[in-house]
Amino acid sequence: MKLINLPNIITCCNLLCGCLSIFCGFHGDIDWACIYIVAGAVFDFFDGMTARALHISGPIGKELDSLADVVSFGIAPSVLCYNIVVTADGSNETLALCSFIMAAFSALRLAKFNCDERQTTSFIGLPTPANALFWIGLTYVVQLPMFAFLHNPYFILALMVVLSYLLISEVPMFSLKIKPGHMGIGENIVRYSFLAATVVLIVVFALIGQVQASPAAIILLYIVLSAASAKKQ
Repeated sequence: MKLINLPNIITCCNLLCGCLSIFCGFHGDIDWACIYIVAGAVFDFFDGMTARALHISGPIGKELDSLADVVSFGIAPSVLCYNIVVTADGSNETLALCSFIMAAFSALRLAKFNCDERQTTSFIGLPTPANALFWIGLTYVVQLPMFAFLHNPYFILALMVVLSYLLISEVPMFSLKIKPGHMGIGENIVRYSFLAATVVLIVVFALIGQVQASPAAIILLYIVLSAASAKKQ
């Protein structure tokens, strides 16, 4: 069984991006901490695509992918949460350490995903990359004067608990993957609506010069649409 192949190398790049994000987060370079998480998500997208294109699959690649995701989309966003709480209440670092509860729930989510055969075309619970993108956006949202009221350590940690629950919940979440031959609007109305709304949100945030904050709104929309579409089924 080959350990070194192109998909595994790409997965390791994801893991390294997560490590660099954590390093930057603990050294106060929040912009780069966020950039490295996004870069990790890009590598995470392409490792699976590359494995399918090269017809390379196996248990090692699957396990390595989950290990990398724990770092990039579990620990790294927990560091972002930690920084938000410390900035809001620098006198209570012990309180801020509660942020790493989210890393544990992210690991549980990934273990559940590996064992759950229901999640082939959609998700059960919030995907870890989506959770990571939310925390990237929230890092910038709390810096906006109009959202200064959100800069409360207890509110941030309560939000962390809610999202941690969503990671391991049984709430169905739609996937953006569309099967070949199933491109019709009727069967993909939720996906197309989400993509259209995402473009609008990015434009709106770009117009106010805060495009970095848009992922928080986009992921909140994703959660709401997923919950709404699940109720209709």
